[in-house]
Amino acid sequence: MMNKPLSSIMTTQVVSASPDEKLSTIRDIFLNKRFHHIPITDEQGKLVGIVTSYDLMKLNIPLSEYDQTPVKEVMTTKVASLRPEELIGGAARVFLENLFHGLPIVDDDGKLVGIVTSHDVLEYLYKKEYKDDF
Repeated sequence: MMNKPLSSIMTTQVVSASPDEKLSTIRDIFLNKRFHHIPITDEQGKLVGIVTSYDLMKLNIPLSEYDQTPVKEVMTTKVASLRPEELIGGAARVFLENLFHGLPIVDDDGKLVGIVTSHDVLEYLYKKEYKDDF
């Protein structure tokens, strides 16, 4: 049931940011777009980090300093990622084993091509079971 490729459920229009983006911009995206994960990419689109809403929540930086603090100072640089051809079940396993809720999807060169969240997997399974609801 979960043996389809991630490319079939991943979001391809990913909102990402550069390492030099300020935390105030990231915070605004989290609040206004209701995202919880923002992949961080370099000038060539290669994944170099990720920032989550939880990361901001646990920071010990006053809001007044968010305009001066670049993402590169707080982003996670050891990022779990998957490839588009990997299976939905593989993403589910990563989510369950690591308590992650979002995984960047990268090509063979490490360039960001999508993102899959635990919500995407749940929605996929729900639609498979309850086809008439959607």
